[in-house]
Amino acid sequence: MDFLLDPFQFDFMIRSLSAALIVAIVCSILGTYIVLRGMAFFADALAHTILPGVVIAYLIGWPVAVGALIFGILTALGIGWLTDKGQLKEDTAIGVIFAGFFALGVALLSTTGNYSVDLAHFLFGNLLAVSSSDLWLIGILATLVLITIYLFYKEFLLISFDEILGITLRLPIRFLRLLLLVLIAITIVTALQVVGIALILSMFVTPAATASLLTKRLPSMMAISALIGTISAIVGLYASYYLDIASGAAIVLVASIIFLLVFLFAPSQGFIWRIFRAKLLK
Repeated sequence: MDFLLDPFQFDFMIRSLSAALIVAIVCSILGTYIVLRGMAFFADALAHTILPGVVIAYLIGWPVAVGALIFGILTALGIGWLTDKGQLKEDTAIGVIFAGFFALGVALLSTTGNYSVDLAHFLFGNLLAVSSSDLWLIGILATLVLITIYLFYKEFLLISFDEILGITLRLPIRFLRLLLLVLIAITIVTALQVVGIALILSMFVTPAATASLLTKRLPSMMAISALIGTISAIVGLYASYYLDIASGAAIVLVASIIFLLVFLFAPSQGFIWRIFRAKLLK
């Protein structure tokens, strides 16, 4: 029992667990849309393009979440605008904005005088340093994202599986696509301090990809993905405490191990089961 309770004699561990759980759940649920729509590259690029906003906020003494949110939304709107104009394909627009904004962030960061330390902090997060105000901000932004997903669940479901049908039904496809991009940007801001820029993509994709191996129904996929994210957050935080490793990396590693186990052993879909079934059919 002491093994389970010892880490939480410290207030910062309670705040860290709360933040990790909130981020894991909202990333896992939104991640199902990212996986279904093949938007992993966009999510990764968006995570990196917030770097200039983080650095600018850091330099002028603002909360880094404010700068990250501004640049995240600007990136989402910019990619949507370039794509809608028909001049560039979406992946090309993402590549251009990703490279430019990330280079700007690194250039600004190099002027701070403590380049390596600050870059590590921004790239890999600092979960154990989450303050009460940070936790409130994470909770508010996560709640906003989850409420929006609930309100637009049917519309997001339709455009994720059959965008042509959505056009036929005269849904506002451009607005829905842009709204989804903005939700991803907001969620990245909530996850920034937990896992950092470099590992945010894993929080979106790994639990959702694991869930997709177990079910093809979106509600079940969301529930399983959130469960996997929750388990990863809890086990990862314990691993961080007892093994003295980076908390964000520990959470992502646990999620990756769960994915590997499901990929190998999932009933009917698992790699081992498929090999075994193929041998039986010979």
